[in-house]
Amino acid sequence: MVNVGAKPLQKRRAVATARLVCQPATIRALRAKALPKGNVLTVANVAGIQAAKRTGDLIPLCHPLALSHVEVTFKLRRNGIEIFCAAETSAQTGVEMEALTGASVAALTLYDMCKAVDKTMRIEGVRVIEKVKE
Repeated sequence: MVNVGAKPLQKRRAVATARLVCQPATIRALRAKALPKGNVLTVANVAGIQAAKRTGDLIPLCHPLALSHVEVTFKLRRNGIEIFCAAETSAQTGVEMEALTGASVAALTLYDMCKAVDKTMRIEGVRVIEKVKE
């Protein structure tokens, strides 16, 4: 791991996004709460939060961080779902990996929970869209 011991504690925030591309019928079923595995957005929300909190365990050489806030949100579109994960902490290193992990795992969870009704889905556009340190 990189030695960050000499760096000062700073308030840090990062937001990452991902997109699950799917058929419009899948979005309609999601809105109607008619998918076989239940309320997929609630499950994906919890999965994204849990993943962000466990990033240091999942990514080799990634510093484990005590997160002060994680929020996973979704925007339903006609042919997909935009996923956003915001992570915050006060630490000596940034929270981009936590935000990326949260968005990615939320997308993977959505994929898993919708795959029975949509074989054309794909995950794309995983990236950091905001990084702030104070």
